[in-house]
Parts: sequence; C-alpha cells; structure tokens
Amino acid sequence: MNKGELITAVAEDTGIAKGDVEKVLGSILDTIKTSIAKGDDVQLIGFGSFVQVERKARQGFNPRTGEKMEIAASKSVKFKPGAALKGTVNA
Repeated sequence: MNKGELITAVAEDTGIAKGDVEKVLGSILDTIKTSIAKGDDVQLIGFGSFVQVERKARQGFNPRTGEKMEIAASKSVKFKPGAALKGTVNA
C-alpha cells in the first residue's frame, strides 16, 4: 500500500474527503519527522514506536574494488512494532 492508497482507504472508511485526509496525514507525518529529528521518540500505543538511533563510525569496504573505507557516524530511525501490531500480523 502506498500513500495514495492509504489516503483513499481512510477516506472511504471514515467518509472524510480525500483532500482533508491528505492534509491530516501530511500533518501527522511532518509531526513525527520533526519529533524524531529533535531526538524524541514517537510512541503510538498498539501500533509501534519510532526511535532515533546513532550509528557509530566503522570500517567498510568498496565491494567493487575491495578497498577499505571509513563509514562516517550517522543517525537513523528504527521502528519497533507494538504488541497489537505483532498480534495482528501473526494471527
């Protein structure tokens, strides 16, 4: 399911216009991105959590040449599914 299909499904399920659903979904996603960028965790009980994680600098290699290279430290986002979501998937 992509973003457009999600908007259509929510609009049909709730009876809200697609344009309004798109605005709300956009706002939700922007709020999640902003919170994670600040270092805050986003917990949606029953669904899951978005957590910012730090990756340390490490040695890697170029698969084409085999040459060793330094991979810089970076930040990433990890999603941890909640118990209800796990239960739905494993049902």
